[in-house]
Amino acid sequence: MDLVEKGLSFIDYITARAGYRNEWIVLREAETSPDHGVLPYERKVNDHMNYGVINLDKPPGPTSHEVVAWVKKMFNLDKAGHGGTLEPL
Repeated sequence: MDLVEKGLSFIDYITARAGYRNEWIVLREAETSPDHGVLPYERKVNDHMNYGVINLDKPPGPTSHEVVAWVKKMFNLDKAGHGGTLEPL
């Protein structure tokens, strides 16, 4: 399986998990190179930690600042933050 097929297979897999189905229309074929990136399921854990996003559902009680501090401690990170508010409605 080449890089394009792996990528499309991965996208089909995650959209199927969300209850959707993709219909692909190929406009043109192109050669790709692994020198310009790595498919998500082939990335190393450190790459996910350094360049990734953690989606979480903050429980009631702790503040957004506390949750960010916990994430930094769990993953031994120097920097972490949150986008928007993590406070429940």
